[in-house]
Amino acid sequence: MGPLHIAATVKTPEIQFLDQENRLILSGRSIPENAVDFYRPVLEWAQTIGPDTPLTVQVQLEYFNTSSSKCLLDLFKRLEASSSLEVQWYFDADDEDMLEAGEDYDHIVGVPFKFVEVDPEA
Repeated sequence: MGPLHIAATVKTPEIQFLDQENRLILSGRSIPENAVDFYRPVLEWAQTIGPDTPLTVQVQLEYFNTSSSKCLLDLFKRLEASSSLEVQWYFDADDEDMLEAGEDYDHIVGVPFKFVEVDPEA
């Protein structure tokens, strides 16, 4: 499992792996023109994660489009084999759609999700 950092743009999230914490963080907006191309390095990186590697995935996206949704599902499925994986799904208290999206992933993949409500005024 090597380093990973993709800088944010107006249409793409920042993605970084903090190796000392075994934490993958996705933050910002995810509306790339070609989600498959954008997420390819992340999906390839995910394949290097061993099944015994503890990993926390923090999803702090404010919005993502349909093609990004598919790539997120692919990411969760690739990491599903890890026995020590937790997804922390952050959502604004007034954003039911983002909460429901996380709950949908929680039901689809065999990965424990922890839902973290964020006060949008803070």
